[in-house]
Amino acid sequence: MQEKTIPVLNSAFEEEVYEGLMAFPKYLSSKYFYDEIGDKLFQDIMAMPEYYLTNCEFNILKKHKELITSIFHSEGDSFSLFELGAGDGKKTKILLEHLSKKNIAFDYRPIDISQNALHQLVASANKELPNVEINPIQGTYFDTLKNIAEEEEKRKVILFLGSNIGNLLHPQAVDFLKKVCAVLNDEDLVFMGFDQKKNPQQILDAYNDKAGITEAFNKNILTRINTEMDANFNLDKFIHWEVYDPETGTAKSYLVSKEEQDVTIKSLDLKVHFDTWESIHTEISQKYDDKVVQWLAEQSGLKITAQFSDDQNFYKNYIFKKA
Repeated sequence: MQEKTIPVLNSAFEEEVYEGLMAFPKYLSSKYFYDEIGDKLFQDIMAMPEYYLTNCEFNILKKHKELITSIFHSEGDSFSLFELGAGDGKKTKILLEHLSKKNIAFDYRPIDISQNALHQLVASANKELPNVEINPIQGTYFDTLKNIAEEEEKRKVILFLGSNIGNLLHPQAVDFLKKVCAVLNDEDLVFMGFDQKKNPQQILDAYNDKAGITEAFNKNILTRINTEMDANFNLDKFIHWEVYDPETGTAKSYLVSKEEQDVTIKSLDLKVHFDTWESIHTEISQKYDDKVVQWLAEQSGLKITAQFSDDQNFYKNYIFKKA
């Protein structure tokens, strides 16, 4: 049984770790996978042969960049290109390069929770695309929507790539998309990636690679707690476990305790007990089809104006406007 004394919590990270590990069942937020180590691990994941999502979206952006950028430009002259969860920006640079070559007036505003990722992105983009104006914003999706709402001088095009929307269950996704809709004017656009339902084994393989990179990525949240909160998680005493429900399209990631154990988190003055095979839920990765995406749009006050698929129909990018 966890101790009941509420400690002094000095950051959102500490608050969410405390709440998640005191809950039953236990959970931790996947947004805390990301630090300098986590950023590198996710770049490694995107390069894995099993992780089809990256290549599929690359395929879409390379194949349809002319049409996509023309749609971005068709609503008016100058615009700001906001990207939620920009990461290393490799895929986005396809569009940035094409917009720059076409001399289309825009500025790029990458948003990420990881300051390290933003530093790397800005440094590489300044070198590769010196003519592109870049204005990075550090923060979470929900927090930075306020920044986007304040932009009234230019049209807004909001990118949300990599099927990051899949980290939200449908009720959360509707709430998030409603907030996105609220910051849009009639001429603004949203360009968003949705991983499609497919062979369940292919989905499981993408989140449980044989090299163990995804396992290390998930366990990085325990490493961060050890480092930043003076805890003593033994990573070897936990296994990474992935499940997928083809009916709901929901993939879930867990860290599972291999034995009964106690973990001490000194900065929280907390001792956390784990039973043998007790789990910590760390992430969901939702999969979609056209009907579900249409439903999400309708529930959120949006309408689909265009969609693009990769050659295998594994993945789709949709363009939305305010309904």
